[in-house]
This record gives sequence, C-alpha cells and structure tokens, in this order.
Amino acid sequence: MKLGNDYILLRALEPEDLDTLYRWENDAELWHHGSTLTPYSRFTLREYLAKQHQDIFQTGQLRLMIVEKHSETPVGTIDLYDFDPLNRRAGIGILLDTQVRRQGFGRQTLQLIADYAFEILQLQQIYAFVPLTNQPSYQLFQKAGYEQSGVLKNWLKTAQGFLDVAIMQKQTILC
Repeated sequence: MKLGNDYILLRALEPEDLDTLYRWENDAELWHHGSTLTPYSRFTLREYLAKQHQDIFQTGQLRLMIVEKHSETPVGTIDLYDFDPLNRRAGIGILLDTQVRRQGFGRQTLQLIADYAFEILQLQQIYAFVPLTNQPSYQLFQKAGYEQSGVLKNWLKTAQGFLDVAIMQKQTILC
C-alpha cells in the first residue's frame, strides 16, 4: 500500500522536520482545537522525533508528515492516536498549514489515512473530535465520509467559554 497519491505523500517524521513542527506546535492560535496549553521546546520536540521509529502498537499513536509531492514541502501532519487494537479503533487529528487550507490536501490526507487504518491496521473505525465552532474542519470530515455520532457538551474550555465538540466517525465493515 502506498501512502500517497499524485499530489501528496504521507511519510514518517524526520529530524529535518524540527523547525516546521516547532512552528506548528507553538502556534497558540491552534491550541484551543486540541488540549495543548503550553509551548513545546526544541529539546522536547527533538526527543519526540527521536522516538518516532517506534511502532504504533508500542506507542499507541502514529504521526505522519503531509508533504506536497511536487515541491516536497511539508504542509501538515496527520495523527492516529489512542490506538486500540482490541476494539479496532483510533482517534484521528489533522493539522494543515494555514497557507494550504481549502486546497484539497485535507480530504486527500483523510482518505489516505483511512485506507491505511482500514486496510493495513485492520481498524473498524476512526474518529475525530471537532469543535462545532470550527466549521471548516467539520465540513472537511463530512466531505471525507465521517458522520456525526454525538456531541460532547461544554467539552473544550477557551477564553470565550466552553465549546461543544462533535464526535465524527468513519467506519468500515471488516470480516
């Protein structure tokens, strides 16, 4: 199975990705979409990169770099986390650089990672937590075939108050 298409490639993180990850992980504008409250040091990210050779079955997570094929430029990351091989599911998170949003990279990436999750990891479902205030992300997951299966009320705390979060699921039927 190939983790790429004519436009993008999903690849393992490399030490050369340190500066790009440092910029994305320390963008406070993005913190309210997840559960980050503090910046990451270069040392912490360097240590994280050094451990990326470990298997998803060991760490419970997998982060891949989304690379625009023509220019070989990293444009985002995609994560499988809370990997649960017994129940055959994992959470999914995606980050796209602000300069490439709404250009099709997100939907292509979600399709490639779903193919990997269902065909290689043999998962039955993948899911995402999407703040209802983040309509571009919500629409991205809908267009990628995810269905809203519930809402977590007052799930994320922001400076403006608590946000509701949609649980978006994509399932496959495996034998």
